Amino acid sequence: MAPPGEFGTASARSLLLTVLGEFVLPGGGPVWTAALLRALGLLGAEEKAVRQALARSAADGWIAGERRGRRTAWRLTPSGVRLLTDGAERICGLGRPGGDWDGQWLVVLATVPETSRKLRHMLRTRLAWNGLGNLSPGVWVSPHPGREPEVREVLAEIGVAGTSTLFAGRLGDLSEARRVARQAWDLDAIQPAYDDFADAVRELCPAGDPGTFAAHTRLVQEWRRFPFLDPGLPAELLPDGWSGFRASALFHERHAAWRPAAERQWKAMADG
Repeated sequence: MAPPGEFGTASARSLLLTVLGEFVLPGGGPVWTAALLRALGLLGAEEKAVRQALARSAADGWIAGERRGRRTAWRLTPSGVRLLTDGAERICGLGRPGGDWDGQWLVVLATVPETSRKLRHMLRTRLAWNGLGNLSPGVWVSPHPGREPEVREVLAEIGVAGTSTLFAGRLGDLSEARRVARQAWDLDAIQPAYDDFADAVRELCPAGDPGTFAAHTRLVQEWRRFPFLDPGLPAELLPDGWSGFRASALFHERHAAWRPAAERQWKAMADG
């Protein structure tokens, strides 16, 4: 993360996904290229980079373009809607204290051959996004057994469902569970990231609708990183004074405060 008071730079493609998720997804309708150029321009992205991001996102099947005379209207595909809806649910729910934990774990035994580096990377990334930690080679764990359907879907898409094993159960007492959590996730590295995020957010004092749109979008852009870092562990497994709860409260406070002005600016750009 960037120094306090300053958010890090992000690629045009990443910023595009944030804008699509925050402003295009809720409306459900198409959006002109010009609107996206104006929106990402407020975030410092150059026109060439935005057009490349649109082309890459279309190639990945997240958006589809339709020529209307000289202009192009972009619409989210079903895959794009699913991707962004899942992302919105994860970032909105992250950091909120949950109920009492019942002590159950989901344990996943899954491996990919050493020669398949791309698939190994996909497995690690997708399981981490779903909140699983790597306890030891080929062994993944989560204190949320209810995520089993999503995990099975990931394993099937990667092609290792037939050779993987999933089961749920207890892993000893609470002290053992805490040890497992510390081994599977680097919680000591996550806390400073939350502190840096909070410091940077508190330094932001946007003025006017364009400035608030930029601050709001950057806020969401930075918060989007945390589902990859923070598995959303039950409070019983977290260190005392967990900074993620405070960072989450700050995120939701500023998100709600800035959203009306950000939406006005987006509407002005989309209608312009």
